[in-house]
Amino acid sequence: MLALCENFADNGVGLSFASDGSYPKDEGSSQEVRQSLFVGESQNRGTNGGQNKYWGIGGTDRKMRTLPRNRTFPIRGFQIYDGPVRLTQSTFRGFIPTPERYTSAVGFNLKNTWQLTPRNNLSQLSFHSTVALRAFFGRPGQWFEENDLDGDKNSIFHDVDGSVTGYRDAYVGRADNYLIQHPDCVKIPEWNGAICSGSYSQVYIQTWGAPSLSLSINRDEYPDAPLVLRGINSQGASSQQYQPILMMSKSYSLHWNGPAPREVVLSLINFDKEDWVLVGLCYPSDTTFQIMSDIYDRQKNTFDDITDYGPVSSLAQLEAKPTERKYFFDQPVGLLWFYLRAQHGRDGHSYCSTKGCERVKVTATTSSKQICNCTAKAYPKYTKTPSAVVPMPAQNPQPCTNCGAKEVVFSSEPWMSYLHTQVKSLSRKEEEKGDNASFITVNKVTMQFSQPGFFLVSVDACSGKVIKKASFMKVDTKMKQYLKTGIPKRSIVLLATRGQPEGLVDVAPHLVSFGLAKAADVHNKESLAMWGFQGASSPPTWISLQAGQEDDVLGLQERYLPLSLETYGCLPPSTEKRKDLELLKKATEQQ
Repeated sequence: MLALCENFADNGVGLSFASDGSYPKDEGSSQEVRQSLFVGESQNRGTNGGQNKYWGIGGTDRKMRTLPRNRTFPIRGFQIYDGPVRLTQSTFRGFIPTPERYTSAVGFNLKNTWQLTPRNNLSQLSFHSTVALRAFFGRPGQWFEENDLDGDKNSIFHDVDGSVTGYRDAYVGRADNYLIQHPDCVKIPEWNGAICSGSYSQVYIQTWGAPSLSLSINRDEYPDAPLVLRGINSQGASSQQYQPILMMSKSYSLHWNGPAPREVVLSLINFDKEDWVLVGLCYPSDTTFQIMSDIYDRQKNTFDDITDYGPVSSLAQLEAKPTERKYFFDQPVGLLWFYLRAQHGRDGHSYCSTKGCERVKVTATTSSKQICNCTAKAYPKYTKTPSAVVPMPAQNPQPCTNCGAKEVVFSSEPWMSYLHTQVKSLSRKEEEKGDNASFITVNKVTMQFSQPGFFLVSVDACSGKVIKKASFMKVDTKMKQYLKTGIPKRSIVLLATRGQPEGLVDVAPHLVSFGLAKAADVHNKESLAMWGFQGASSPPTWISLQAGQEDDVLGLQERYLPLSLETYGCLPPSTEKRKDLELLKKATEQQ
């Protein structure tokens, strides 16, 4: 499934994808979002009342606005769930938390019992300056509850090109999940996340004969930080299933909060050929085993390559034969050790190999009813020094230059062209607070002005090119004459102010000619920002004059203005290019 050139604005959750089924019933699938725009809070603040149930403070401008849920609901632009999902060449804007609400560009399904895959990946993303929280893994509290369900703990995504984190080919997971970490990982406390390098896959663990068990997984390098999973089936079910994400080429021990299951099947999910982990399952010392591997063909419901495992007398012997079907049972400790290694490669997004799903099945026989948690005996005996299998990449501090959606405006008329404008006026009060920025930006070209007064930029409304700039310290005869005769016809006129220039009140009547309905009342105002037009008999609907006063400052004002309209006096194109049809053609050609 491909979502192309979509836009999502002012939602509690902009977009959430899952797979079209679940292992072991489906083959695996993928959804992709490309060339799309996610806006957490737009300038459309709405109105209080009517069908708008929720009203509260916004994060981007600290002004009152309608809310998608109540004031504490965590807003997420793209929500990762299940997978694999791919998000690429897309832009995020307007995601700023408030003291009461988490707001993030990328987030996860709340209270998630289900698995996630490390194949979920993000690339070529652009984050506007109005994005304060690029990703968030949740915290205990309202909406998240304890944030401790299996899916919550296994939240992860792959930052393919580093456009999210600055670290190319890195993975981002929960900060408290030490199954996926190494000493060089970079913690991001604001995200409750950790950026790590490595190779990651899942093990699908099914149990029978011991319902309602919690599974505790220790990585031998971090034995004091186990990951405890409760399973996704209801408590009391005859079987249970768990799906942890593991760093490849590491060793792990598995423990239970009750008697060990009679039967355990471990399936290799998203393992590439030769990927491996070494696992030790906890059992009573009098346990006898039947251990076998097979390849399950889900389409034919058949089992091939059925092979029994043979014993060896030490872990060293087992480690010397990692490709052979062997096991070692450390009776004094209670750990049954064997390798999970992929013998075959995968195709596309399939969970399993081209031959089928590679599995290891353990059938245990014991008369003991003891709780099978071997942690106290296993460590420090099996403790290892933490290390990175894949070196952590160097951080790239430079912003991605070819990232984000190509389209700057998403509308019902995608064939139209737009002019991107920003006006940053500066009042005295803002200067006193240390703000020193005043500028006008046209299509990413910023024109700054540092002297108190008025700054005007004229843009050709047909081509979008800047054709004239002028600045005035005060409203005098020279400025009045410029406003009257100095601006070419068919011009988009942008106005900004700095300080509190002399004659601010007197300028209002001279701005009416740029499409304002009447002279604005600017008494007691301290700053102005205007989008006007010179030369239209019928003023465009986007014409606007904004004024700041005291603490109600203007800040950065941004508008996207349509270009090349016949109502401006522009000539219609000889052959109108329908961008929507071009995009549809491109999308179908890539299928």
